[in-house]
Amino acid sequence: MFISIEAGRCMGHGRCYAVAERLLTDDDEGFVVERGQTWEVPGGLTTEAEAAAQACPETAIVVRES
Repeated sequence: MFISIEAGRCMGHGRCYAVAERLLTDDDEGFVVERGQTWEVPGGLTTEAEAAAQACPETAIVVRES
């Protein structure tokens, strides 16, 4: 499973890292640090990745199988 965070859509609401704190982190301005990146979700964190995507009001987070 892969997760992508579109930098241009992220508005810094912070809901994603609030529900996926083992997967995502925040910066000093409240944005998710990993925005603009795509990476493979570590084993055991797939539920958090899906929760982060569902929590984002801007739909900036996309989770895909491959």
